Amino acid sequence: MTDREYLEKYLPKEKLEKGLFLLKKGIPVQYIVGDVDFYGYTFKVNRNVLIPRFETELLVSKTVDYIKKYFDKVNILDIGTGSGVIAVTLAKKLNAKVTASDISKKALEIAVYNAKINEVDVKFIESDLFKNIKGTFDVIVSNPPYIAYDEVLPAKVKNYEPHSALYAPCNGLYFYEEILKEASKYLNKKNMLAFEIGETEGEALKKMAKKYFPDAVIKVEKDFPGKDRYLFIFNF
Repeated sequence: MTDREYLEKYLPKEKLEKGLFLLKKGIPVQYIVGDVDFYGYTFKVNRNVLIPRFETELLVSKTVDYIKKYFDKVNILDIGTGSGVIAVTLAKKLNAKVTASDISKKALEIAVYNAKINEVDVKFIESDLFKNIKGTFDVIVSNPPYIAYDEVLPAKVKNYEPHSALYAPCNGLYFYEEILKEASKYLNKKNMLAFEIGETEGEALKKMAKKYFPDAVIKVEKDFPGKDRYLFIFNF
C-alpha cells in the first residue's frame, strides 16, 4: 500500500486534502493519520514518539516466547517506552505486571493513552533510565536510542521523528552500557534482559553484556532481513 492509498483508507474525506498536502511536505504518513497498527493493536503516535517498526514487533514476539518458555507470572520493566507499544503489547500477551518508564513527559502522555485504549494496566514512570525506578523485576526490556550521530538517516526520519529517541553517544552504545551497568540492582535472581540493537552493534554489545553479566547466557539474534537486531541476556 502506498502512502497515498494509506491516507485514502484511514483519513476521513474532509481531512484528505490537508493530509495529502502534509504528505507532499515529507511528513510521515503515520503522523498524519495519527495512529499505527502494532502487533495487531492500534496505537496513537505523534511527533513526540518514534513510529513503531516491524523490527520492534519481532523484539516483542521473541520476548513473549522466551518469557513463556522460562517464566510463569513475570514483573517486567520497559525502559524508554516511547509510545508504549512494547509495554502495552507485553501486558496484552502475557500474565505480567508491567512497568514502563521514559524521560519524556510528552511521550508518556501518549503511552498512557495507548494503555487506556488497549485496556491494559501498565504503571508509567517519568524517569531518566533507573533514576526513579524502585523494586526488582524478572525481565527488563528496552529499545533505546541507538543511532550514532554520524549515521545517515532517511529525511522523513531525521526531519520529523524525535532525535532524543533516535541518537545516542558512544557510536550508539551509550544507553546500553548505562542500563547494563545498573541493571543487576533491579533484577530478581532469575532474570532476562531483552534489547533491540543496531545492525552493526551485535559483537560490541555481546562483549559489553559479558562485562556486566559474566555468568549469563548471551545471544545476539537477527531480524527478518538477517541483520543483527536483538540482544538477549539470560541469568538463570
